[in-house]
Amino acid sequence: MRGEYKKPGGKLVGVDVDVNREGDPLSCSIDGDFFVMGNDGAARLLLRDLERALVQGKPLDAVVHDHPYVCLVGIDVDAIETAYLRALHSDEGDIRRVTGRPVAAQAVDDDREEFRRRWKALRPKVVRDIARTPAQQMELDERWAREVAEGQRPATLRFWRWSGPAVVVGRFQSVDHEVDIAAAREKGFEVVRRCTGGGTMFVKPSDVITYSLYAPQDFVKGVGVDESFRLCDQWLVDALNAIGVPASFGGTNDIVCADGKIGGAAQRLFPGRNVGPGALLHHTTLAYDIDVERMSAILRTSPEKMSDKAVKSAPSRVCPIKKHTARELGQVFSYFETYSEHCCN
Repeated sequence: MRGEYKKPGGKLVGVDVDVNREGDPLSCSIDGDFFVMGNDGAARLLLRDLERALVQGKPLDAVVHDHPYVCLVGIDVDAIETAYLRALHSDEGDIRRVTGRPVAAQAVDDDREEFRRRWKALRPKVVRDIARTPAQQMELDERWAREVAEGQRPATLRFWRWSGPAVVVGRFQSVDHEVDIAAAREKGFEVVRRCTGGGTMFVKPSDVITYSLYAPQDFVKGVGVDESFRLCDQWLVDALNAIGVPASFGGTNDIVCADGKIGGAAQRLFPGRNVGPGALLHHTTLAYDIDVERMSAILRTSPEKMSDKAVKSAPSRVCPIKKHTARELGQVFSYFETYSEHCCN
């Protein structure tokens, strides 16, 4: 039995529940495109304890209180409880509705000078990487982040090249609920899981621009989660505006324009061992173009996920860069690489 809830202005959470013949819950699992900020063990323990508390009927606030070193981003305990209740009850009248707080309009960013100062202090090495398979990209992304966390690699900004098409699911998502695996294989798309939270990415090498930032944790010291996404991607929004794409920030981790979503970002913190500084992994994927037909055939987009959107399908939400500029993908790629180097010096 499955229930889902999309927090208005936030993320989707789903709960799968196993029940006995009488309909009593035996166990459950939580998934979705949310983020959990904290180290690996703490994140796993929080989700495990939340799942146990749901089945046992215990308050989730107490569980969150018992895990002070990890936090949920994009969802809250009310959203999780609502998804759980939706799994248990088919009668809409039995479902406790949760009213999300309205999302405040994007404030004018007064922190750009501070962002520039941090980037110039960071001075990451810019890497124009070779094309790699989707599986190799996932492995390399996590490995480089862990190397920075251990002090074995300097801060690095890496621009990806993909050697083949892929569907990339977030760390906490259910593959079966997000992807038609048979359709993906039939059309030659490799299905992989990345090490960060967030939603599913539909990747064709000719249609996307992806980059990763691997930085010591001090880069985001004293910065809240929402602000950390803006800190890492402000240069990118500025670069998009410079080539005529009217981009801005939307929600927690999206880059948008008036016509829809241009791209999305995800983050994860990696602890350092011994004298390691720890690391932030931040990666962003932008849609240069979109193959609506294949995307619609492969991705399974829950109606609940679109519940707070003005449009009701994932493809129609996307506003690719190509719509706003005559530059080819390679030209946009090169411009971003050069622009990012300028921001670091």
